[in-house]
Amino acid sequence: MLKVGLIGYGNIGRLHAMNCLHMDGIKIIAAADPSKKALKEAKSIGVRKLYSDYHDLLTHAKSMGIDVAIISIPNFLHFEAIQLALEAGLNVFTEKPMATTVRECRIIVHSVDHSGQKFMVGHNFRFLNTIEKMKGALDKGYIGNLEVLTMEMIGNGPFSHAAGKPKPVSDWWFDSKKTGGGVLIDKGSHLVDLFRYFAGDAKVLFSSLDYKFNLPFEDGAIIILDSYNSFAKGIINVGWYQKENFATFDFRVILHGTAGFMASDSFTPIHFYLYAMKEGTKNLFRRMIGKKIHPLSYLEVHESYYKELRYFLDCVKQDLNPLIGASAVDGLKAIELIEDAYKASRNSHPL
Repeated sequence: MLKVGLIGYGNIGRLHAMNCLHMDGIKIIAAADPSKKALKEAKSIGVRKLYSDYHDLLTHAKSMGIDVAIISIPNFLHFEAIQLALEAGLNVFTEKPMATTVRECRIIVHSVDHSGQKFMVGHNFRFLNTIEKMKGALDKGYIGNLEVLTMEMIGNGPFSHAAGKPKPVSDWWFDSKKTGGGVLIDKGSHLVDLFRYFAGDAKVLFSSLDYKFNLPFEDGAIIILDSYNSFAKGIINVGWYQKENFATFDFRVILHGTAGFMASDSFTPIHFYLYAMKEGTKNLFRRMIGKKIHPLSYLEVHESYYKELRYFLDCVKQDLNPLIGASAVDGLKAIELIEDAYKASRNSHPL
């Protein structure tokens, strides 16, 4: 039985908690969040040890027998929470970005290397069914040599939350020192990580940032990457200017190769509601025969959170280092590229 401590019980923290409840051999021992409402929700699902300060949870983690810390708190708190969790001897799963600066990420890499603990960054897009299929096909040579990746993801940003997200938006979202930046570090970090996942290490060739809403950070970004490992280049487009709808997701990846191409649209369900009904029926059948359901499998993005966390916890159980999920080094590389993109934009010329 793996015992888990949840650090942060906001939207993503609750999602991780629900996913843990549907996994065999996992027990949530404690949760920490400054919100009384959030702690009340955690208590309602059976979490007994509740803390308003995550420092207290980590101080008592070992005495409670906690094995794993799941970190889902604001960006600027990641660095300290990760360091303290590793010092407490815990395996750590953290939401992206791993930290807000390259310097902090390098320290985390060093700490992970010397801790002997399992560690993974929640770049959940690696676990999208669509991406898994595209990566498998690419590795088998279906499109020949990869030449160009085009990737885009447009959403509504923190200042126009969809239903179910907190209102009003927390102040830290509007402090670039606490977020590490705008849409590029938020949504862009997923796509930068995917470029590395498909094409290997890279450098920034071009970066252009938009400030449509006159905020202290960018709400749109286009960057071009060049792979060190191949001739592949990547065009990444992210934005925070479009209202998100539950049944649609403005995200796509196209891989252009010397023998053909693949587009993510070809791997995603055409009829969302029909697909959701089928997945719901499968879960009903699983429940009837006493098996664990696959929570939120009707929505590919949400299902990826379940798959990535299950993968990490299985690695901890089996004493294996995560190979598919983003490592501390992957977390560092993503922030290095993002920092380079910010510098390139400020300098108004390619690096």
